[in-house]
Amino acid sequence: MTCMSMVVRALVTVLAALSAVTAASATARATTEPKAPAGFVALRSVDPTIIQEIRYFTPHNFVGEPIDGYQQPLCILTRPAAKALHQAQRRLLRQGYSLKVYDCYRPQRSVDHFVRWAKDLEDQAMKAEFYPNVDKSRLFADGYIAEKSGHSRGSTMDLTLVKLPAVPTRPYVPGERLVPCFAPQGRRFPDNSVDMGTGYDCFDTLSHTLDPRIKRQQRVNRLLLKDTLKGLGFVNLAEEWWHFTYKPELYPDTYFNFPVSTKSLIRSH
Repeated sequence: MTCMSMVVRALVTVLAALSAVTAASATARATTEPKAPAGFVALRSVDPTIIQEIRYFTPHNFVGEPIDGYQQPLCILTRPAAKALHQAQRRLLRQGYSLKVYDCYRPQRSVDHFVRWAKDLEDQAMKAEFYPNVDKSRLFADGYIAEKSGHSRGSTMDLTLVKLPAVPTRPYVPGERLVPCFAPQGRRFPDNSVDMGTGYDCFDTLSHTLDPRIKRQQRVNRLLLKDTLKGLGFVNLAEEWWHFTYKPELYPDTYFNFPVSTKSLIRSH
């Protein structure tokens, strides 16, 4: 064997070893992702009729990009919360409405993404729609962003009502002109939701569920959602008409970090 052949063989061996190490590392990372405990389910497995528009999987949110941890546009909840939503959906369908969820379980890594964004005062790409009247430096102090979220415990969700038959919502196009989330329904970003007075995730006091400035039909719509869910064990966050928590929570003290994906729900035996 020539000296050159020996060098080539040695290089091939080294490269093969490096490839094996890289593949092993990737496999290790894939297998070490945390899994959801047995109490979590995909909402679709409990009620496939509830509409899902998982905003944080898309760039149409106050950050302006897909959020860490959302690997699929999927609503994951604790089983008791999902079953209670199913009961609410049955009541609403009889009245010609459907629930639509914007967000359900939210990993801690997603909340961490929000916190990093909020601390970057230069990034205000989505201000014109989601927080036009709020100085970004006030997001923590005013309670719009926090380092922990009840969503990470799995029994909190953001949702709205859609009048049936549902008209599809057009996709958001990054870079399109933004309209304030509290503008009249016909002017703000189109959503097949009934008119709730503001869009989803609107950082404004007009989003307070019982704000006296909202119009009569907007109040009727908010109270239909709130009263239907309240009767089944859900508690509304007074500052956000869309935010509800099922009580008692299955995991009241645990903030989970498994990704939003069907793989998170597949448990090894």
